[in-house]
Formats: sequence, structure tokens, C-alpha cells
Amino acid sequence: MLTTLNTSYSDTRAADLAWALGREPLPALATLDLELSGARMQLRLLGASHQVLLEEEQGCCSETVACIPGSSTPLPLGVAKRVGDWEYEFAARVEVLSPGRFAGRAQELLALVSEHPHGLAGVFPGSPHAFTALLAHRSDGQVHWRTWHAYPQDGQLVATRTRVGVRARTGEAGLSGLSASASAGGV
Repeated sequence: MLTTLNTSYSDTRAADLAWALGREPLPALATLDLELSGARMQLRLLGASHQVLLEEEQGCCSETVACIPGSSTPLPLGVAKRVGDWEYEFAARVEVLSPGRFAGRAQELLALVSEHPHGLAGVFPGSPHAFTALLAHRSDGQVHWRTWHAYPQDGQLVATRTRVGVRARTGEAGLSGLSASASAGGV
């Protein structure tokens, strides 16, 4: 789903982004409610970027990547945490692209997300390449989402990747390779 957001940027550069886990729902400009094999999700576009709310039998999880006034947690390159019965993994990177490459990448991402049934993208006024986009899916008992935050004035594209799954019990296979894959891979 693609929407035009009727607001100006609250976070005008990649360095303004902060990360938070467990925040209450913030006011959203656009939302997409999803049901992914028993997991209820809400993808939320904020005036200050994104929030994902996840609810499953094991509990709830809230991720916020946005310009958060008073936040002392900048956008980390990676996080691996236990959240109740879940393993939560987050990774982020900032790409700096030339104007031509940025425009092409923006068009590619907006087309991918807006045409996907589990995708939500919002374009900010003033530039067709100023956007925030989210895409979710579920596989192997885990919920995954990716996000992109575009800052065309600086040629910066912030990409994040999140994975949430039930914590493996002692002696069980499961997410034991989760942290190793994050440090070896990327976003």
C-alpha cells in the first residue's frame, strides 16, 4: 500500500533516528494491519518514521525507529535481546548514494513495497523520493520485517531488518544461529 503523508519530516536526516523497544503506540499517519499465521501485526508510519506492533500468543513487542525527543538511544548497527519468550534481533545500515542511484533505488523500493500485500509505504511532500517503507513476512516460525527511511537531500537511505521468534529451549533447535547470522550478514 502506498500513501502520501500529509506532514513534513520530523526527522530530517539519518542521524536524527533513534531506536526503542517496548514503547506504547505513537500517533500514526498511516497503518496496515496484518495477520501472519497467528501473529497480529500493525505497521505504522509516523511523522517521525516507523513503529511496528507485534502481538502473538507469547506476548507483545513494539519496535520504534524514529526521531524520539529526549531519546538517549541512537540508531544501533545491531541489537539482539530476549523479549519475554522471544528472541529479538535488529540490524541497521546507512547507504550513501549519488542522486541518480538514489532516485533509482527509491523507485525500486517504493514499487516493491507498494505492490506487496504486506507492505506499507508513505511518501512525504516535497520529494517523490522522501519516504518511509515497511515490509513484513513470516517464515520458519519467525516474524520478519524490513524498513527503509529515505533522505534524498543527503542521498542517505537507512535500511533496517528485524527478526522475532520464540526462544529455543535448552536442547531444542531453533534460533541458536540467530546472533551468528546477524554478525556475519547485514541488513
